[in-house]
Amino acid sequence: MLAAVIISIVLFILLSTGCLFLTVIGLPGNWIMILLAGILQYLDRWLVPEQDGPTFGLWVFVCCILLAILGELLEYLASVLGVKKFGGTRRGMIGSILGGIAGALFGVMIPFPIIGSIIGAIIGTFLGAWIGEAGGSLAPCKDSLVPATGATIGKVLGILSKFPLALIIWFIFNVTLLLR
Repeated sequence: MLAAVIISIVLFILLSTGCLFLTVIGLPGNWIMILLAGILQYLDRWLVPEQDGPTFGLWVFVCCILLAILGELLEYLASVLGVKKFGGTRRGMIGSILGGIAGALFGVMIPFPIIGSIIGAIIGTFLGAWIGEAGGSLAPCKDSLVPATGATIGKVLGILSKFPLALIIWFIFNVTLLLR
């Protein structure tokens, strides 16, 4: 039983650390981390039946969920404000979101997957906003560069604002797990 507990702790720490990298590339790492914590709490009923009380507790989950929601809001607002501040439209915003996701996924193919994903997400955000603003025609391409730049700045600021919250969520879960 002790071996199973140690394995579950090490596995959770490794997987939750991986979730930090998912957050950096624009994927829902915070939410996957919360899901993993919920799964571990559920499995702990069988791994540690003599444990009195839950692994994490309600307030740990509430705090982490609120932090994850705040991270999503900050990332969304940074992207939207980046496009809007530089004169972009709704099409540019949608293009920047889709381009950022596609860029992060294609960036995995760069020899350094994490750095490649970040670079891909930033380039994809720019290209997505640029194409979205241009609307498929080549005539206004020059005018689309400014909103695309705003989308890229917003994406970077969004990642920079969401990642510290991901670190806090990671810290809360892992410290709580190690102190149980």
